[in-house]
Amino acid sequence: MLAILAMSMISASANAAILPDKQVAALTLQLQAIADDPAMPLPSLSVVAVRGGEIVYSRQLGSKRLATADSKAQPADANTMYRIASISKLATTLGTMKMVEQGRLSLDADVGDYLGYRLRNPHFPEHPITLRMLLAHTSSLRDEGGFKWDPNVDLREVLLPGGRFYGKGGAWSRTAAPGKYFEYVNFNSGIIATIMERAGGKRFDRLMRELIFDPMELKAGFYLADFAPADIDDVATLYRKREKDGDEVWNPNGPWVAQSDDFGVQAPVAPAGLGTYAVGTNGTIFGPQGSLRISANELAKIMLMLMNDGRHGNRQILKPETVAAMLARQWTLSGDGKSGNGDSDSFHGLYHAWGLGNQHFTDASTVRNGRASGDRLVEGGGFRGVGHLGWSWGLNALFVFDPKTRDGMIYVASGAGANPDLQPGQFSSEARFQERITDALYRGAIEAP
Repeated sequence: MLAILAMSMISASANAAILPDKQVAALTLQLQAIADDPAMPLPSLSVVAVRGGEIVYSRQLGSKRLATADSKAQPADANTMYRIASISKLATTLGTMKMVEQGRLSLDADVGDYLGYRLRNPHFPEHPITLRMLLAHTSSLRDEGGFKWDPNVDLREVLLPGGRFYGKGGAWSRTAAPGKYFEYVNFNSGIIATIMERAGGKRFDRLMRELIFDPMELKAGFYLADFAPADIDDVATLYRKREKDGDEVWNPNGPWVAQSDDFGVQAPVAPAGLGTYAVGTNGTIFGPQGSLRISANELAKIMLMLMNDGRHGNRQILKPETVAAMLARQWTLSGDGKSGNGDSDSFHGLYHAWGLGNQHFTDASTVRNGRASGDRLVEGGGFRGVGHLGWSWGLNALFVFDPKTRDGMIYVASGAGANPDLQPGQFSSEARFQERITDALYRGAIEAP
């Protein structure tokens, strides 16, 4: 533990000196204790805290790759990238909003105008679907029909009745008209990426580099085969103590099982058929909903850019009005979730409000069916913000900031050593270990003097 702690302190941001050394040490020890907790051990944990628009704390704990019979553990450091799961959706939104700003896309146009075919929910054929609806999860699309398809699949064959992959029409809600009801959906992002390709004439991954990542000089990407070997070595393996692609059978006393990005064993390969992929037919292949690789420190650059009205260094990445439009409230939960405008049971009651590609954390907390529920981030409340959560393949992550106070928190944990559903939170819909991380960051780096 001491070796890991020392290494994490060496790799800290230079701005971390804003906090007193004693405070830094206490917070680091607290986070290390959370990561080492035998009830929910974490292979690695990367965190960043921002106060008043400045990074005041940055640490990396644990190993980006765990030891095997043939190799030693590799410690996480400031360059460690993670497959960041659904925080990828927020990054995808940055590219979308840049194209809106450039006039190549419109938030309120019928997306069929971009796709080249009429896109309608067959149960509500009179309702056009817009980018605004896709970004706000009110499009009436659903994940039941699948949300990631091989390069040789044209999404029209999934979305249009009679298509090869339409099946029973699981991609569409039968009860909620477009624009009327919130349901969190992964498939939206794949369609957004396809629309971006149609409007931009390039693959989604390359558009994102052109629009956002290269102008910000970020080491980040949606397609790992384009990364240099040194960057591949920086990608963390994601772990769980359960079988890969098997039933949800956890074994907290068993070994860690690699779930994704085990590049110490096998280098990433391109999807089969990518060489003949027709741009603008199926942006799901690049994982716009969950396959961005990026470090916590690079995510912090994105957070600061948004806090600074779209400015990064001496470059205006997005116009202030573009950032304001992206962060503006689009949907707020009303009613009881049954007769209201969204499913109040989704993820144990996690979602209460949404912007364009970002969740609004409203500080809601209640108890439902004997379990804590809501989007509260710190015990006792007091922190509201915008951002996104990410969980998949064992990864658990949060990106959230308050645009008014310019305070923010980022954490990325590369695995879960037990079933999070069996360790529910005390004041939110999140698992208890997630609450402990955000509460520690808030108390130790943002709220504390």
